[in-house]
This record gives sequence, C-alpha cells and structure tokens, in this order.
Amino acid sequence: MSQAAPAPAVVAEVRRRAALVRRETVRLIGIAKSGHYTSVFSCAEIFAALYSGIMRIDDDPQSPERDRLIISKGHAAVGLYPLLAERGYFPTDWLDEYTRLGSPLGDHPDMRRVPGVDFSSGSIGHGLSIGVGMALAARSEGFAETRPWVLLGDQELNEGQVWEAATAAAHFQLGNLCAIVDRNQMGLDGMTEEVMAVEPIDAKFASFGWDVRHVDGHDPVALLEVLGSVERVQRGRPTCVIAATVKGKGIGYMELSRTWHLGYLAPADAEVALEELAADA
Repeated sequence: MSQAAPAPAVVAEVRRRAALVRRETVRLIGIAKSGHYTSVFSCAEIFAALYSGIMRIDDDPQSPERDRLIISKGHAAVGLYPLLAERGYFPTDWLDEYTRLGSPLGDHPDMRRVPGVDFSSGSIGHGLSIGVGMALAARSEGFAETRPWVLLGDQELNEGQVWEAATAAAHFQLGNLCAIVDRNQMGLDGMTEEVMAVEPIDAKFASFGWDVRHVDGHDPVALLEVLGSVERVQRGRPTCVIAATVKGKGIGYMELSRTWHLGYLAPADAEVALEELAADA
C-alpha cells in the first residue's frame, strides 16, 4: 500500500524548522565564539522532519513511551536546542546563554541537564550502541511503539563499534531501531572517500542484516515519506536511512569546505550569512 503524500502544512513546518535551526545556529555560535556550523546545516532538515511528526514525542520529555533521539554526531547539538526550546522543554531564554558559565547548553548535549536530550554524546562512534540498548529496553518494558532514532555522521562509520552495534541490532531483530546516516560527504579532515572510504554504506548495512533506504536529506517531502514509512515493529530487520546531504548546506562558501567544520563568524559576517539563509528560505 502506497503512503499518502505529506500534508502541505507539515512540509511547510519542516521548512520553517530547518530555517530556524540554521538561523539559531549562526546566532548561538556567535555567543559561543566557536562552533560547528556545517555539521548542523547538513542535518537541519533531518532534525526538522523528526520534530514535525515523525518522532513520537510527548509534552513530558521524560515520558517512558516516547521515541528517543541519539545524536551520535554530538557536535551538532546546537542545532537541536532551538527545537527543544520551541517544544517547550526548557525556556527559550536558555538559548541566550548558550555555552556561558553555568548554562546547561553546551557544545555537546548533556542528558542530565537538558530536558529532551536522550544521550550525552560527543565521542564519535557510540551512538548506535546506545540505540541498540534503548531498543532492547523498549522491548523488555513492552513499549511496542517506542523507537530509538540514531543520527550518525558518515565519517564515524569508520569506528569499529558502529559495526559491532550493527551486528547486535540484526541479531536481536531490533525492528524498532532506525539509524539515519547524515551522508554529508565530509569529516573533520576532508572528504570521506579520500581520508578513509566509507562506501558502499548501503551494501555494508545490508550485509549486516539491515533494511536500507536512501533519501535526499534536504528534501522535506522525501524525508517525511521515507522516515514516515519505517514500520514500528518490535522484531524484524533494523532500518538504516542514508540521507544524501551537503556539509554546510545553505551558505555557499561553507558548502563542502573543510575550513568550516569548526569556526566563528564575526558579527558582520554573521549578518551576511543570515541574509543568504533568508534568501534561500
């Protein structure tokens, strides 16, 4: 049975939230004076889609039957915080103190201090293992509709622990687990296929017993359709969605630029960047 096309209002919400993620990333990094613009920009639409009806979430960020989001690429947390604030999980004025002394909002997320954060990530390669544990726990607790979503960076697929987790997920038939690979083509040191090749990602996950799907990670309609089509089953093949993205998407000189993995825009440059983002919105 074919899935109904996403409602135009929902697609519009994804676009609005993705624009919010990019704008607020520029603003918050301006407060911190350093941050990961490009790693956030590549997954802005992914974040936006997940928080526009794909994830089962609750007004209570600690609801036991909610979906979980594990950001294995934890340096992209600055892009998630605006969506958590918009959801009402913490006051929006927390954003104004991003990374300041005493603020719960850091460059990497802290599940002990930030409502709505499900895992304190930062060290690359651990997220899928956490997702496996959460999927097993959901099964054990009888939460049939609960799904852990794991956002992976593409270069972190060179971590051996990722493939140990992939083996475990298939062995335990964790049909309630979905990994999303932000295939933005770059790691800290340059293009993935030059630093240490990660392809063929689809064949690798398939050989480990996963159901693999592809999506344009900047297309709200495609994201809603593909992510929305992942069935919620407790036992079955885990799902890997490979999202084709562009590191730095939205600001021309940042796109596929190694220079901007970590950086800072001075106020005048930030204004120009925001103008470009607004023109593309």
